[in-house]
Amino acid sequence: MAGIEANMRQDIEPAADANAVLGPAASGMLRYLASFAMIVLATAMAVGIDSKVTIPNLSLIFVIPVIIAGLSFGLGPSFFSAVLGALAFNFFLTEPRYSLNVDDRANIWAIGLLFVVGLVVSGVAFTSHQRAAEVVRLRRQAVVLQGYSRDVAAADSVKTIVSLTCQALAALFDVPAVVMLVSGEKVILLEKAGDTELQQPELEAARASLTTGSIVRGGVYPDIASRFDFWPVQAAGDSNAVLGIAFDPDERPAKPDVSVNVVRSILAMGLDLQHARPTRDVQPQS
Repeated sequence: MAGIEANMRQDIEPAADANAVLGPAASGMLRYLASFAMIVLATAMAVGIDSKVTIPNLSLIFVIPVIIAGLSFGLGPSFFSAVLGALAFNFFLTEPRYSLNVDDRANIWAIGLLFVVGLVVSGVAFTSHQRAAEVVRLRRQAVVLQGYSRDVAAADSVKTIVSLTCQALAALFDVPAVVMLVSGEKVILLEKAGDTELQQPELEAARASLTTGSIVRGGVYPDIASRFDFWPVQAAGDSNAVLGIAFDPDERPAKPDVSVNVVRSILAMGLDLQHARPTRDVQPQS
């Protein structure tokens, strides 16, 4: 089992944080500060150039931080860069200098156009970043699922399969996960990944998922107190399984069922194969 789980970790780790720019611990404040710093740099460059040579489209230098912010930090910092860039251009580079007043109507149009261009570029850059991040996420999930299916096929016990399944779920979504093997009313095997403990409402929600054979969403009536989404897995023999994933309510993926259903199918296949082999004792969880 240790060798299989080591292979699973190798499948998971290379893609981790592949699209991180500031790293997973970077706060929103740091992203806005980075955007602010880029506008300061662009302003210094623009003022320096303007003091030596007259360039008609000097305002376009403020579009560069907007693009970088949209690709690297998200929509909010990119929009912030667009607003700040228009204000900086008005304050430092239009007459009267060092004032937000504008004497020349042409400069009003220039500032307005800079702001609109910044908004458009911000949206395009953010959309491109999101699509690139989605591609990376899907590629990472494909690697995890490929390794998971291979390791389940090679597993020699139910406990190994359940443990691998729990690791795969946690790796797919980078959130806490649980896998329970249930026989009748008893939980005979429980594996957890991540910092989490199942409470009574969550155990009841998991049993409800198995009883009804349907997905039970956490935080939704009648399971408002449950943090987990649960998926039932029907297997041969007397034991069935239930998969639980504790999504962050503010960061729930759009279509988690697609990947989870693949895991359900592989787990059911693995449990069926183990059921067809000579019986192994699985001690009930205390």
